[in-house]
Amino acid sequence: MKTKAIRLYGAGDIRLEEFTLPEITEDEVLIRVVSDSVCASTYKAIKQGPAHKRVPENVAENPVIIGHEMCGEIIQVGENVSNDWKAGQKVVIQPALKLPTGYDPGYSYPYIGGNTQYAVVPKIVIERGCLLPYEGDSYFAGSLAEALGCCIRGFKGLYHTDYTTYIRTDGAKKKGRIAILGGAGPMGIACVELAIGYAGASQVVVTDIDQARLDYAARMCNPEEAAKKGVDLRFINTSGMEEPVAYLREISGGGFDDVFVMAPVPALFSMSEKICDEDGCINFFAGPPIHDMPGSLNLYRVHYDGIHVVGTAGSISEDMTDVLELIAEKRINAGALVSHILGLKAAPETLFAMEKPSGAKKVCYNDLDIPLIAIADLEKLGKTDAMYAKLAEIVKAHDGLWCVEAEKYLLEHAPRL
Repeated sequence: MKTKAIRLYGAGDIRLEEFTLPEITEDEVLIRVVSDSVCASTYKAIKQGPAHKRVPENVAENPVIIGHEMCGEIIQVGENVSNDWKAGQKVVIQPALKLPTGYDPGYSYPYIGGNTQYAVVPKIVIERGCLLPYEGDSYFAGSLAEALGCCIRGFKGLYHTDYTTYIRTDGAKKKGRIAILGGAGPMGIACVELAIGYAGASQVVVTDIDQARLDYAARMCNPEEAAKKGVDLRFINTSGMEEPVAYLREISGGGFDDVFVMAPVPALFSMSEKICDEDGCINFFAGPPIHDMPGSLNLYRVHYDGIHVVGTAGSISEDMTDVLELIAEKRINAGALVSHILGLKAAPETLFAMEKPSGAKKVCYNDLDIPLIAIADLEKLGKTDAMYAKLAEIVKAHDGLWCVEAEKYLLEHAPRL
């Protein structure tokens, strides 16, 4: 089986190539990778090359396929796993194998990754329960399950304590008030979807200092639609505010039950404690770019008001399974995260451009030959291209969001690689 894929050879060295995959063994599965969501973690691996902890030292001689937010269908099944897997079955990959070596799909293996047309799923991925069945009706939503899984792990990491009994309850407070600080980016949008469709919050407040990002997030997660579900959803620009803490405490009725800090900014961490109500829980979700980033809390409140602080990173297979169920049940809309679509040829340039992030999640369709396209630009592109005109019409009918119907039309009508 020949495949076209993007392979990493070293720091800053990725190449779109065609090569032959080996025949699968009796313990392996061959999949067609339909879509892969572009992730900043892949950009980090490209920038660092073998200095990255998940990239093998011999990558120059044994290049690896990049991309780890993949969704596709099974093409061929090895004899030893044929009772569990069938050709034609949709699947996603949980890339965090958590081996002692730290090697994972999308960073470390020559024949499995997201930026390829076909991939061999090795025995270790199957044994560790990281090949997951997917019952959803779109591929892009499956590709977003890993990002959403990281966020749902963030919600599971929250906890609260009844100080009359000292009984601890895991998860966000039921019908609680949630603040998502620095949250107008893709992971913040994911947290909004989960706060409403998974955690059952009564109020969700998203702050940022970039009005364009806030406006975009508000289009993707419509406050009016949230209100129909009984949720008070607000997007607030705190730049230029004289007393942002006082304002946030006021609109939350005295403070928030749970707070996500989505940007690695010490000032946001300090703000998170100040806007917490008693027994409030803070998740410092953002990954700092340095190893010694200090932050401050009022320790009086930690003791007497019971403020909790946690940090979560990544996800496990259980988290992705939960996300896939939420998607299948339409309790969350993965289309809210998608800002761009592209084909495999456009992936290298798109990845290098992540040095200056833009938009939200970008979904690569590996078998298509299309440039990087913003969903918001479909109507403009449709003035000269009938395919984009139709896509714009479909997207408009779905409140401006990428959707199952748009993906199906794209896969049927776009030029092939």
